[in-house]
Amino acid sequence: MNLQPIESPLTPVKSIGAPRWLKDKATQEILRLLSPDYFKRTGAFQTLIVGGAVRNAALGMDVEDIDLATMFKPEEVSEILNAAGIRVIPTGLDHGTVTAVTQGRSFEITTLRKDVETDGRHAVVAFTDNWADDARRRDFTMNTLLMDHEGEIYEPIQGAFSDLEAGRVRFVGEAEQRIQEDYLRILRFFRFYGAYGTGAPDSKALAACRKYADAIKTLSKERITQEVFKIIISNRFVSIIRLMFDNNIMKDLSLSDGQLDLLDHFCSFQSRYGLQALSSRLFVLMECDTENLEKFQKYLLFPKVFLKDFKAYAGGLHLEDLSTPHAVKKSLYYYGRMASAQVLMIELAQDRVMNGFAPQALKLIQNWDIPDCPVNGDDIIKAGIAPGPDLGEKLKALESQWVESDFEFTKSELITKLS
Repeated sequence: MNLQPIESPLTPVKSIGAPRWLKDKATQEILRLLSPDYFKRTGAFQTLIVGGAVRNAALGMDVEDIDLATMFKPEEVSEILNAAGIRVIPTGLDHGTVTAVTQGRSFEITTLRKDVETDGRHAVVAFTDNWADDARRRDFTMNTLLMDHEGEIYEPIQGAFSDLEAGRVRFVGEAEQRIQEDYLRILRFFRFYGAYGTGAPDSKALAACRKYADAIKTLSKERITQEVFKIIISNRFVSIIRLMFDNNIMKDLSLSDGQLDLLDHFCSFQSRYGLQALSSRLFVLMECDTENLEKFQKYLLFPKVFLKDFKAYAGGLHLEDLSTPHAVKKSLYYYGRMASAQVLMIELAQDRVMNGFAPQALKLIQNWDIPDCPVNGDDIIKAGIAPGPDLGEKLKALESQWVESDFEFTKSELITKLS
């Protein structure tokens, strides 16, 4: 195993100190084990934190996942960590990635790589010990940033940190080349611009995205869905979708300006009431019409629970507008709390419900004890109605009368209506 110091040309461009997650015992242990020469004060790095954790920490944002880049090959990483009693999972050996699990935390660790061959969907890589080589194969300059155990930030690509500070989402090197290596980077550009971009988007990036937009269809639905769902649930969803449509990205899903305005209003109400939901944003994006589902399924995979949600939203909208307490109760009874809350947000956006009624409606949605229908099939049979195909219809009719009574009819009152 090669544990000799490897001289690094990296010099820090910014020191942010060590955030709490970086001071964590598990994080420090992983870095100490995988960068022994640096901890011996030789000045050589063998492992550094990379990507999202560095980017978010530099901006004062929350850090969820911690990824590391290392000069050690995957089998060397496994040997070092296993010797220290740390569990290692071979999550992506072909691409040099393992996941270390220790003290309740997980760390994705990837060997420095350079591209040998790409086809827009997959890449053949070779391992390297050069930080700049690894950085050159990444998508955006802000994602090349590195951090050591003390919170010192390094940029193997010149200007990466100033791009991050200025909110410039810029491809590493030539935008067209980066996109041709992996067409998913088109969607990632819009997602990252929505999350980190300020000012006008990079013109070269936009031009390259437009040029290769049709190639998105060559990607797997799983990869497209993952990126698109992240865009849809983001805070700048509508402006990013509008930017995508203006640049003919996934152009066969384009919406009218009026529909985008409705979507904007809907997301505003979701945010105002703390009711953001991915499935309902997708439903409004589909113009609140499940008949548009097939068009979206050309690109996206919908979980079964989303398909169930779509039916509930459609049913709630066709039931009646939620402008009265009784209408809200009906929606709750037939479609449940989550669907009713989202339908209310849609109707607020459509001006079918007055803002002043919304707090009362939401209180009902949150607190009303949804009752069970007081009669069932056995009750009807006991009342003298013979079992048969009409029994279900009679039960449904009684249930409807009970709902229309504002859920007040008792069992005996409903049974008398059978005669």
